[in-house]
Amino acid sequence: MDFFNYKRRPTVDVPVGNITMGGNHPVVIQTMTNTDTRDTEGSVAQCERIIAAGADLIRLTTQGVREADNLRNIHRELREKGYTTPLSADIHFNPRAALVAATVAEKVRINPGNFVDKQKTFAELEFTEEEYAREIDKIRVQLVPLLNVCKEHGTAIRIGVNHGSLSDRIMSRYGDTPEGMVESCMEYLRIAVEEGFKDIVISMKASNTLLMTKAVRLLVHRMDQEDIHFPLHLGVTEAGDGEDGRMKSAVGIGALLSDGLGDTIRVSLSEDPEAEVPVARKLVDYVMQRQGHPPIKGSHYPGFSPFSTDRRVTDAVWNIGGEHLPVVISDRSRTTDMTINPHFIPDYIYVGRSVPASFPKGMKSIVDYPAWEERIDNFPLFTVDNMAEMAGCNAPVKFLRISYPQLNETVMAQIKADKNVALILTTNHLNGVGEQRAFFHALLNAGCRVPVVLQRSYHENDPEDIMIKGGVDFGTVLLDGFGNGIMLSNEGHIAISDLDNYAFGLLQAARVRTSKTEFISCPSCGRTLFDLQTTVALVKKHFSHLRHLKIGVMGCIVNGPGEMADADYGYVGAEHGKISLYRRKELVEKNIPQAEAVEHLIQLIKDHGEWIEPEVH
Repeated sequence: MDFFNYKRRPTVDVPVGNITMGGNHPVVIQTMTNTDTRDTEGSVAQCERIIAAGADLIRLTTQGVREADNLRNIHRELREKGYTTPLSADIHFNPRAALVAATVAEKVRINPGNFVDKQKTFAELEFTEEEYAREIDKIRVQLVPLLNVCKEHGTAIRIGVNHGSLSDRIMSRYGDTPEGMVESCMEYLRIAVEEGFKDIVISMKASNTLLMTKAVRLLVHRMDQEDIHFPLHLGVTEAGDGEDGRMKSAVGIGALLSDGLGDTIRVSLSEDPEAEVPVARKLVDYVMQRQGHPPIKGSHYPGFSPFSTDRRVTDAVWNIGGEHLPVVISDRSRTTDMTINPHFIPDYIYVGRSVPASFPKGMKSIVDYPAWEERIDNFPLFTVDNMAEMAGCNAPVKFLRISYPQLNETVMAQIKADKNVALILTTNHLNGVGEQRAFFHALLNAGCRVPVVLQRSYHENDPEDIMIKGGVDFGTVLLDGFGNGIMLSNEGHIAISDLDNYAFGLLQAARVRTSKTEFISCPSCGRTLFDLQTTVALVKKHFSHLRHLKIGVMGCIVNGPGEMADADYGYVGAEHGKISLYRRKELVEKNIPQAEAVEHLIQLIKDHGEWIEPEVH
């Protein structure tokens, strides 16, 4: 993997109906219906809307044989209407349904966490090596017949691992880790390879962007070691809705696309499936612009691991770096708008050449040097051209704007010698992610522990565009373990207070600073046991003020308990009209009438001393 220069990972070609997935082909955009797969008319109508939105592939849930059987009717009606978009069947807990679906759909997704293994209970199991080998034999017994049906009908398979549904067997041996996710996949992959089946696509999904990216990179490394090179499906599960869902997806999927990984993607939003498609298209198109970019020369730091969750060690300068949370610098150098969102207050405001009279009291300002004046909460911004004057400046933080091409031995020596400098790292390169990565590796190679704030500039009028581009650009570098803050600059017509909101959201999506309640909500499918969009809105209304908590909202039990092991509390569809409540991994209340579930969840949070009354405005 070249960390600095973009290129697609080479893979084998996998035909899926009339499209081909792999590194030599365009990235495929897909989504999933949320209709009942037994409802032919409703499913066909939604597939038509999804196709009109631009999807290349459509997945439908097939909980049982009845749903798998009815795929035939859905498939036939779409073909009779002239649509050629391939269909994928989504299987959980039911190998019999997979055998039927493989005779109809162009692709079948199976989940190693529940295809053979029992439903997750979080039980700790112990196996001897012989017993563990027998468990693998059980997989073979169920998987080989499916492989044979797929061979006969030209059907592709996705081996789709979800962090939230790792089996108790895998969890007991490997824990809740990327290694466990990878091994869960490799058990199935090795059997398929032994059987000579190669029409395989693989996914490794989690709601945690850091875990998801490390798991995918580790899987690619493991496949390379075993000389197998199948295409990858990328996605962040339970990303949520609105701006949070878009930023979280852009951070996780964008980081892997930036690595050249990924041959098909789904952006999983708690919204109508057709709303996912344009977001996914924007994300792919943005990263693909890097193809053929001017080369970036850099030296990889030997101690850097793409599988590690460690962050770069830095020295603290004032409240930047060291053990401090990453900061947000609000760039207001091109506006007189000094409006502050009370929920997302930036740590610093960059004002350009002078502090305006309307500058909010109590805030920290950053001013271009030499217009800077020495007074409380006012800090100078130097450039490489005037950095020689930093030595005579007494400010507790001296900001230095710099880009990778400006870094040389003289500049590096001065940065290392001045203990009060914090860098603002800019880039104008077509592959700015690669150039900023090269900068950090240069610092690591030089043993330089200066804190660095990431800065990117955009010209956007559509908030969704800046969420996606910012998610890719900042998220990729932050997930590498680099960056002590961000500065999101924009010359378009987006309110400055909204930009501050997005900056905090991007830090949260990259798992480095929490500033609001995190809602882990599934995107809905035919298994969902309540109106997900309405329910998510209801839960957000009652719990958005609990910024110290993560709350899961899950339509069914497939990923619910597992993904909510990463949440503090969970609201899960148990059966139609009934909700079960979880506290982390523990099922606390079962089958509550949905009309009473929010009050029960409030009481559960109160019982554990974590409830805060909302502010009255």
